[in-house]
Amino acid sequence: MQPTLEQKRNKLFLILAGIFITNALLAEIIGVKIFSAEGTVGLAPAHLNILGFTMDFNLTAGALIWPVVFITTDLINEYFGKPGVKRISYLTAFLILYAFLIIFLSMELPPADWWVMQKDPVTGDVVNMNIAFNKILGQGQRIIIGSLTAFLIGQLVDVFVFQRLRQFTGSRMLWLRATGSTLVSQLVDSFVVLFIAFYGVFPTDQIVAIGITNYIYKFAVALLLTPVIYLGHSLIDNYLGKENADAISSDAAKESQGFF
Repeated sequence: MQPTLEQKRNKLFLILAGIFITNALLAEIIGVKIFSAEGTVGLAPAHLNILGFTMDFNLTAGALIWPVVFITTDLINEYFGKPGVKRISYLTAFLILYAFLIIFLSMELPPADWWVMQKDPVTGDVVNMNIAFNKILGQGQRIIIGSLTAFLIGQLVDVFVFQRLRQFTGSRMLWLRATGSTLVSQLVDSFVVLFIAFYGVFPTDQIVAIGITNYIYKFAVALLLTPVIYLGHSLIDNYLGKENADAISSDAAKESQGFF
């Protein structure tokens, strides 16, 4: 028995939601690690002079998989509109909060004596596993609040800009609404999270300089992801049927008026 269009649509949302939630949650957890983007591709540090600060592309590890969240957001936006994006964004924010709550509770558990001091079999160094666990997973409250606030605001901005651009382009120029909405939402996201997390800790000029560096990276990634957006769009159109996909996309646009 062939699945109905409604069954296909529900299955599609479930798959996109699973990809979205998994990558958003992982990005928040691994985001505590800072890596050198230049070093990753074998280049020397950029040493950009921004507002008097020498800045390199030192990014959180979560930046590696946030692009997957960007792509999934645009696909949900295209076929399920603002209601779909809001539903999955609020659920994801709740699950991220839940995950951090469980992590913080686990940090309070008394460690077993034999587990605390572990010897590295390669270097011979002795590591306090309890301190390491707490340092790696115990992100500061301001960082968590800033990240979640920026995430939700960024999602609302993304869906608003995406649907506004769709009003002008119709079903044409997917690259414009997908890339344009990401560029605007990530500009907001980049600075909201930094100011909430680090205002009063770092000078304002330095926070802005860090935000500019992060946004340059996100800008470049958004442009490079354009072909992937078209690939995802094509796969979904083939799965639903082009005529059905166009109708679903059109209905989603009609349900996506206003910012909230």
